[in-house]
Amino acid sequence: MTVEQSIREKLNAAFSPEALQVVNESHKHAGHAGSPGTGESHFAVRVVSGAFAGKSRLERHRMVNNVLADELAGKIHALAVTALSSADAEKKSA
Repeated sequence: MTVEQSIREKLNAAFSPEALQVVNESHKHAGHAGSPGTGESHFAVRVVSGAFAGKSRLERHRMVNNVLADELAGKIHALAVTALSSADAEKKSA
């Protein structure tokens, strides 16, 4: 299983998101000091879920980071997180 697949499966299981985007941005960082050269080290995720309702931005990021703790401890060098409640996502699209 790829790191991207693992991220997708774990976030789906933890948050039952209405929308989920997982973007592998590793190619943008090839050759930089923190890049392990695996092609699966830098990701951006956008998660829209009711689980984030009433949570601060920091709490949401911590929730995502906790779910992906194993990946962050080794395989992922950088993770950009956008975690929105359903209401937040509606406001942004309006």
